[in-house]
Order: sequence, then structure tokens, then C-alpha cells
Amino acid sequence: MKVLCYRGIALLRGSLRGLWLRHCDGKLFIGKAVSLYQAQLISIGRSVVIEDYVTIDALSRDGVILGNNVTIARFTTIQCTGVIRNLGVGLTIGDNSAIGAYSFIGAQGGIQIGADVLMGPRVSLHAENHLYSDSRSPIRLQGESRQGIVIEDDCWIGAGSIILDGVHIGQGSVIAAGSVVTKNVPTNSVVAGVPARPIKTRTD
Repeated sequence: MKVLCYRGIALLRGSLRGLWLRHCDGKLFIGKAVSLYQAQLISIGRSVVIEDYVTIDALSRDGVILGNNVTIARFTTIQCTGVIRNLGVGLTIGDNSAIGAYSFIGAQGGIQIGADVLMGPRVSLHAENHLYSDSRSPIRLQGESRQGIVIEDDCWIGAGSIILDGVHIGQGSVIAAGSVVTKNVPTNSVVAGVPARPIKTRTD
């Protein structure tokens, strides 16, 4: 009964907050203390769940697009622009994908997450790097480089993994918990370590 009550309240919140979004295709469940900044840049499919204490700041060129049956777990932060002078690109998440609790998604350089992607808790995606080659100038004044991050369909990103700018993760791949991914991951690969390296393929 308690679960049904919680879901009912979340649906009511979603019905009200959905009025301010760019697009909302169906039922939206929103937990308590959820912050949606630049809501007019957020598009949402059917049966999307945004759990308690999630923050989404959609300020960016393309905004935030969530497919059907997407779940954003509690205490996750999605940030699409770091500094106003350099507008970010934005985030797209495909159908049936889920982001684990306490994750950070920095989509300044653009992040594309496919369908059926699973992410454990405390995963971090950073689609931007700071320039630092000039030792005579403060790093904060040297600007940023951006290549973007792509995670194709049917991937599993283990808890505590960090994925850095410019990485493309192929379909069906598995990223072991605690990995730091700095290079592209081929289709159906299993990678682990710091930095992450292939340890086997799913077809072995």
C-alpha cells in the first residue's frame, strides 16, 4: 500500500511538472525534491521515472531527451552546461535505459546513450576536458575541449565507473565496476581497470 501511495504521489508530481516540459509523451513519475532547470529544454517519452533528489539542468544547445521507460535513480545530477559563455550540447537517452543512484552526467560535449543500457550507482560521465598547455595562464581561463561520449545499445556500465570525453562504447559491451574508460570500447567487449583494458569478449 505504501508503494502504491508513493507511486501515486510521484505520478501527480509528474502530471504537474510535465506541463512545463518541451514535450511529455505519457506518464511521468517524479520523486520528492527533484530540480528541473530549463524545463522547456527537456523532452520525455512514456513511463519515465525520475527518483528523489535528482537534479537536471538542461541548459544546452539540444537539451535533454529521455526515451520511453527511462529511469533516473535518486541523487543523480545531469548537467549540460558548465559555464554560460560556452553553451553545452546536451543529452539523449534511449528507451528502457537506467542511470544508477548518485551518478553524475556531464553532457557539455554531448552524450548519446542508447536503448537498454544499464548503469550502476555512482557512475560518472564527463564529456568535456579543460585545456592546460599554457603554464603561464590559469587553467580556468584556457577554455575547454569537447568530443562527446557515445554509449551504444545494450551496454552495462558497472558501479563507480568513470567514462571520459571522446569515448565511444560499442553495442553489447560491459564496463567492470570501478573502471576508468579513456579509449573506445569495441562491440561486445568486457573491459576493466584503471585505465580500462579489454579482458575478454562476450562471444568467447
